[in-house]
Amino acid sequence: MNFRNRYLQFYWRGIAILIARSLTSLLAVAAMTAVLYALHENLRDSTLALLYLLPVGFVATLWGLGPGIVAALSAFLALNFFFTNPRFTFSVAHTQDLLALAVFLVVAVAISQLVGRSTASLQEARLRERDVIHLYELMSTLAGLRNQDTIARTSVATLLEVFQARAVEVVIQRESSAIPRSFLAPAQAQPPTASPDQVVALITPRGLLGEIHLWHTRLLSPAEERLLNTFASQVALALERVILAQAETRSRVLEESDRLKTALLSSVSHELRTPLATIKAAATSLRSGNVSWDSAARNDLIAAIDEESDHLNRLVENLLDMSRIEAGALKPQRQWNILADILAATVQRLRRATEKHHLEIDVSDELPLAPVDHKQIDQVFTNLISNALKYAPEGTTIRISARVRDQQFVEVEVYNEGPQIREEDMARIFDKFYRVTAADRVTGTGLGLSICKGIIEAHGGRIWASNLAHGLAFYFTLPLTLDGQRMPRLPAENESAE
Repeated sequence: MNFRNRYLQFYWRGIAILIARSLTSLLAVAAMTAVLYALHENLRDSTLALLYLLPVGFVATLWGLGPGIVAALSAFLALNFFFTNPRFTFSVAHTQDLLALAVFLVVAVAISQLVGRSTASLQEARLRERDVIHLYELMSTLAGLRNQDTIARTSVATLLEVFQARAVEVVIQRESSAIPRSFLAPAQAQPPTASPDQVVALITPRGLLGEIHLWHTRLLSPAEERLLNTFASQVALALERVILAQAETRSRVLEESDRLKTALLSSVSHELRTPLATIKAAATSLRSGNVSWDSAARNDLIAAIDEESDHLNRLVENLLDMSRIEAGALKPQRQWNILADILAATVQRLRRATEKHHLEIDVSDELPLAPVDHKQIDQVFTNLISNALKYAPEGTTIRISARVRDQQFVEVEVYNEGPQIREEDMARIFDKFYRVTAADRVTGTGLGLSICKGIIEAHGGRIWASNLAHGLAFYFTLPLTLDGQRMPRLPAENESAE
């Protein structure tokens, strides 16, 4: 059935309803006439006229202006025919009676119009209130949605309920080259075979975003069509808001990625220069023949090459570990280890770098074994000591200590006499490329503390920093249990001898 046939069907249905209500109005006046005819001997003419206004007002209140006018005219004719002399004829003998009938007709029509308009205004106000409520609910719901598919599903459900349609379909065209996505309510495999009775475009300043298809069960009134267009504009704005939010997110991600890339390239290139320059100078000196092979200078040059190569190796390892941490692929190979042995190997490797500082170690061999990844915890110690060397003045003390906390964790402290950190910077001290002090004078990639945080958290511990009276301390904890089990303390040498 096409739209023209449906329109004609709705039109004739409206005509039939109007005729039925008009006939009912005539029946109401006829009933009142029968009652008044039985009582007319005891009633005055004025009273009869007033009583005839009752069915007029009732019909106008119930069905509006049209049936009210029919009731007013039929009441006027009935009053003239049955109760005005000469009776049972439409002629009027006295001018006074004619005037009274004319006044009655005017009053009846006026009452019908006033009541009908009041009823229509009340109904229109209720419809507007309903429309405003529906529109507010839709806007409130759409405001909290961040996905186009969810917006479309919510829209079809709301449109189906508000307009009492047979079916509603929302089609979204995300991009001009993309395949449109369709959302239908009520849920079914395919939309109705007939063409939609109404199509409303979802248009924004960005262009056409999709369409709303409606299959009616009745002809929409002009007010409902305006409401449908308003609904469509709100849905289009919600879809555009999601598109703009996604574009903003992508822009922020690209901007942050570009910033991090620039910072990484700048830091790495700056960090590479010093060890490469040292290695190049040492290698050139060794090849020149000016350095005797059995001299102390030769050993110093070889040691410089070895240490700067380790520096470059740590730089590469930091970059690789940072990528593993960000990808969630950093998996510690936890085994029972002695923290004192790990720290001793770290200090031995950094012996030349720590020559200009006083290094104090308070990590007992009698601490319980800790289930840790030897290489990763070595890197944590290396990064924290290197950080202290960068910021603490020459000749100051770097102290490393460890103790057991609550029989569940071992807590390690790395203290240096460098500058303190402002409280507002404490939360960001472990961020990538973030420096809070001496950023213009200190070299490095800015990844060391971030890697420490990732490694410690991968072990199930935590790391933090704290300002002390004369410096700054970093703390981290490591659990003493592995899969809920704790390693027993190693026996002492005298106990094993017995």
